[in-house]
Amino acid sequence: MEAATSAAVDGAAAGAFRSVVRRIHQAAESAGRGPHQIRLVAVSKTKPVSLVRQVYDAGHRCFGENYVQELIDKAPQVSSLSLPEDIEWHFIGNLQSNKVKPLLGKISLIERLAIDSLQIANRLDRMVESLGRKPLKVFVQVNTSGEESKNGVEPSECMELAKHVSERCLNLEFCGLMTIGMLDYSSTPENFKGQTLANCRSEVCKALGIEEEQCELSMGMSNDFEQAIEMGSTNVRVGSVIFGAREYAKK
Repeated sequence: MEAATSAAVDGAAAGAFRSVVRRIHQAAESAGRGPHQIRLVAVSKTKPVSLVRQVYDAGHRCFGENYVQELIDKAPQVSSLSLPEDIEWHFIGNLQSNKVKPLLGKISLIERLAIDSLQIANRLDRMVESLGRKPLKVFVQVNTSGEESKNGVEPSECMELAKHVSERCLNLEFCGLMTIGMLDYSSTPENFKGQTLANCRSEVCKALGIEEEQCELSMGMSNDFEQAIEMGSTNVRVGSVIFGAREYAKK
């Protein structure tokens, strides 16, 4: 019975993934954009490798994690679990300075991660240089909602951090901006649907002398990824809609 239940859950995850892909395509079409312009990051936070593998087998390669240790545990270089090495990992959680070395020191497949301070940027830069790996792509995380519980620099500070990464961190590559809107964004659309992040992108691109198309926008999660696509998001981070409600250990 337990094995049958596990198989049913796995099958549900693959089906949910395909449904999300269809919804992304529909949202992109409605917004006059091509589906190829949106990257889906399947966030497997708290979920077992078996579910990640099921979505992988359904054709997906881009996965994200919120916790350093969980990503380390799942990565094939340090784990005996059966996840392939061609997965593109995104770290989307709050990265503390003391976690930089364990994360990058053990995993070479990290493709993108978010930063919210000069200290983290400098630490990452030194670590990537010491590893001799290719430049690491980073998002500057912006707190567009003004909530103290959210990580990210203030909108007024994002240009300074983006310039620092681009001009002083030779082993990092600024690739865009990331934000997390309020859960009830519909009642306060200015934090998500409004111009806050768009204005940040315009200022950053002007300061860096790049086109806005060169600056990715990572916004939108399970409850709002279609609206995020409408607002120009190029990366949506979908977890519970694909994998089911997150499961936390009881304290």
